[in-house]
Amino acid sequence: MTHFIATFFYVGHLRPAPGTWGSLAALPAAWVIYVLTGPWGLVVGAIASYVLGVWATAVETKGKDNHDPSEIVIDEVCGQWIALLPVAFGAYYTASDITALWPGWIAAFALFRLFDITKWGPVGWADRMHGPTGVMLDDVIAGVFAALGVIGLAALYHIF
Repeated sequence: MTHFIATFFYVGHLRPAPGTWGSLAALPAAWVIYVLTGPWGLVVGAIASYVLGVWATAVETKGKDNHDPSEIVIDEVCGQWIALLPVAFGAYYTASDITALWPGWIAAFALFRLFDITKWGPVGWADRMHGPTGVMLDDVIAGVFAALGVIGLAALYHIF
């Protein structure tokens, strides 16, 4: 069960770039969660993926030298869902179809991957924590940065 969770339905075994595959797999999952439960369901999903991710990562890496194996992508899923929250709440509060906000989806994906790959600032600090909390927290921070970027880009778009 922990491997199923940590690899997000085994998506983490796709190559190359399992983190990118995990982020991509998070997109249709986010859409399903949103359609079934709205933006608050995505918030609950992000929180649940974090809690389950810490647990599953701890079990999967126990006794191993590698604290962050590439097949563990539940952290990318959690971070990607956080990055999508401005899009989800934007669609909800404007009564728009969430797919109509497709530029926000692209921005959330691209910005999340940028922050996750570059490990800039606090993202790198969290990554250096090692252990399950570090594995998850760096992607949470990258997701927050990406969400702020999505908000900024949406504001610029609507201003100009």
